[in-house]
Amino acid sequence: MKAAILIPSYNSGALVRSTVEAVLKEWNDVLVVIDGSTDGSDQDLEELNLSGKNLRVHRLPENCGKGSAVLAGIDLLAAEGFTHALTMDADGQHPAASIPAYISAGQSHPEALVLGEPVFDDDAPALRVQGRKVSNTWANLETLWWGIHDSLFGMRLYPIAPLQEIFAATSGARRFDFDPEVAVRFCWKGVPVINIKTPVRYLSEEEGGVSQFRYLRDNSLLTWMHIRLFFGFLLRLPVLLFRGRNPLRNHG
Repeated sequence: MKAAILIPSYNSGALVRSTVEAVLKEWNDVLVVIDGSTDGSDQDLEELNLSGKNLRVHRLPENCGKGSAVLAGIDLLAAEGFTHALTMDADGQHPAASIPAYISAGQSHPEALVLGEPVFDDDAPALRVQGRKVSNTWANLETLWWGIHDSLFGMRLYPIAPLQEIFAATSGARRFDFDPEVAVRFCWKGVPVINIKTPVRYLSEEEGGVSQFRYLRDNSLLTWMHIRLFFGFLLRLPVLLFRGRNPLRNHG
């Protein structure tokens, strides 16, 4: 197993710099994919590279969406010989201190998809906390409860080869629909799933918090995605019914 941290970023402001700084304290190999940012947040990021660390910044010419940024990143990492990518958001929501737990789970089970299960504090927006339950319900139905505890949380350790296969098999999962769609498709492939409880922070505007979530746009995208996935689920239902349970269901 050879793992790198992959951070897609679009107009994340000063938070992308503090996020990368925190990650570099925990892990040596870090790739930041700038998804067409226009706020100047990617300027001088390379200066954060420290002795013994391997920080790369890859810039896409225009904003293509989170999934597209991750796809660009895993292709670059695969070409460098990496087998796993731990994705983290650039907005400070995901704790760098949790990186060792994900890497340890991946080292023990390199075949597995390691999903983060968010632990919210009292400051988390109720609309976001409650709203994700709808997507989680659909994702679990579409996989016959294979083991997705949260379909939207973006801190995850992916085995790169099957993720590339999933991207090649769908024209979706390129924007905000990336996280839930690839989680479902990993389950369809029978990949074991591990869930790791992870604290999540929603930073206020005063703390520099930036959100790219747009309620109508992104919920419409998720609705269409789940319609597509539900019909895919129906086609796969006989196989899903007789394949058994996630072998790592109680791990993590």
